[in-house]
Amino acid sequence: MTSEIFDVAVIGAGPGGYVAAIRCAQLGLNTVCVDEWKNARGKASLGGTCLNVGCIPSKALLESSENYFQIKHKFAAHGIAAEGVAVDVPVMVARKDKIVTTFTAGIASLFKKNKVKSLHGRGTLLSQDASTEIWQIAVNDNGTTETIHAKHVIIATGSVPRSLPLAPFDNERILDNAGALALTVVPERLGVIGAGVIGLEMGSVWRRLGAEVTILEAMPGFLMAADEQVAKEAKSVFAKEPGLQIHTGINIKSVKTSATSVVVQYSDANNQEQVLEVDKLIVAIGRIPNTTGLGVSESALVLDERGFVVVDEFCRTNLSQVYAVGDVVRGPMLAHKASEEGVAVAEMIKRIESGEPAETEAIDFNTIPWVIYTAPEIAWVGKNEQELKAAGIAYKSGQFPFIANGRARAIGETSGFIKVLADEKTDRVLGVHMIGPHVSELISEAVMAMKFSASSEDIACIVHAHPSLSEAFHEAALGVDKRALHI
Repeated sequence: MTSEIFDVAVIGAGPGGYVAAIRCAQLGLNTVCVDEWKNARGKASLGGTCLNVGCIPSKALLESSENYFQIKHKFAAHGIAAEGVAVDVPVMVARKDKIVTTFTAGIASLFKKNKVKSLHGRGTLLSQDASTEIWQIAVNDNGTTETIHAKHVIIATGSVPRSLPLAPFDNERILDNAGALALTVVPERLGVIGAGVIGLEMGSVWRRLGAEVTILEAMPGFLMAADEQVAKEAKSVFAKEPGLQIHTGINIKSVKTSATSVVVQYSDANNQEQVLEVDKLIVAIGRIPNTTGLGVSESALVLDERGFVVVDEFCRTNLSQVYAVGDVVRGPMLAHKASEEGVAVAEMIKRIESGEPAETEAIDFNTIPWVIYTAPEIAWVGKNEQELKAAGIAYKSGQFPFIANGRARAIGETSGFIKVLADEKTDRVLGVHMIGPHVSELISEAVMAMKFSASSEDIACIVHAHPSLSEAFHEAALGVDKRALHI
């Protein structure tokens, strides 16, 4: 048992936890970060799901697979001929692993630089001393337990894949996101249950490398969280790609594995019985908050009916001086949302320790961007048309297709469009929706515009470089008042 009393103990070292720990240390708070993640070699690895088996490795594989697909199918249009093109999946995976290792080591270096103490193990909330208001946290690492003490605790334990009762993960035939990123051979037939972000991105990786991919989605529509027009465009584009089928409105009846395949029996949208046989099956039906071993009962931490830690708008739990951020609480399960909450909580703790008012402006979820890294990419921020209609908000819309954009023509990526939605009376931007090349980068301009309460006219007045993809955003903003110049 250590006698040291930390100002802050952070449980979890994903994007919410490690960023919170670094910001706390920058503010002069004595900080410890507890994390239990281990890599495939059994060694401690900071960064949580996002860095180890999520955001970063998936983007590495998406980039590699897209390069291969471009050479095989699109370079000829540029007058570039290539023969004998092949993919070495183990080399591709090794590159992905090296990127992950570099970044996990980078977080360890940042901890050292900022004097954040790092402890490996599972952190469990025990109790708070009523007289000193100091929390006790048990840290268990392979059966060895030590107890640490802290004035404030930030819970950042993230989320875990939601399993399908009919198809428990074995990461041999039935894969979660980690298993999907660790394949060393391209499966001839790949099944994916779930057409959300993870399902679409993992399906994209292996389809580009030559797998026949079938995606089964329970929801009656495709990408129902996105703007309906964007979702329609995405499904239309994906339907034209070789080796990809997407079925919505399905109901899984059974999943059976053998030594060589997985057989899925399901009923389709017309209630017709269907059978799908694949070599590998990715189950990507969402994620659930990770509170296992956190000490919920020991500490009386309150969870909601879905298992999320209950917090207020400032990420405060029901427990004194205990906060929670990221996937383990309400709101979008996005790494950048977790990081922003981590920073906000760190700065709130510093204000409390300095005797200042704790509360400032809460994080606005409406200005947090969403991105799906398919080809074409999909991104949005703010309200979509169906949400505005349901809320009875009068709006106007401007839209511009990438096929009319010079830079998109030059790079040969002309699918998709950008749409700007603005308040009918005030012209304030309410939402921006994009599908097309590099929209994961373009969406940031829309986020900034909304954060500063810009109008569509404000965007229309900004000079955008020519030729650039960002001109499509400019034209869409002009289109809100029917002033687009190039359509």
